Amino acid sequence: MLQPPRQSQQVAAVPRQRTPVGGRDQDDPWHTEAVCRRDEAVLFFAPSKEPTAARLSREEAAKRVCGRCPVMVECREHALLQPEPYGVWGGLTAAERRVVLARRRRRDMELKQASRTAAPIPAVG
Repeated sequence: MLQPPRQSQQVAAVPRQRTPVGGRDQDDPWHTEAVCRRDEAVLFFAPSKEPTAARLSREEAAKRVCGRCPVMVECREHALLQPEPYGVWGGLTAAERRVVLARRRRRDMELKQASRTAAPIPAVG
């Protein structure tokens, strides 16, 4: 069973920046508001040779942290655009991100093919 994540002293020492009333400041990167900054990195990244049951339990715990994070969408998009090959980012594991990326590539290919085969619209006039 997983122990509740301990707060990292190094991360805890980072002062939390104030957020403007309308949201994050343009110069303030999304990750400054990430909830995971207060948790142990080991929760989000697998140790070597981790047993499957322990991995699944750890990933579920990490996803629960992501579920309460105000920047989960930004984190997920970052991990998909990089692409981040390891860890839980934006509530998705590396395997889940690979599925999302494959679906996006397939959708993009279908859209390109559809735009090529679309009949030209005749000029009116």
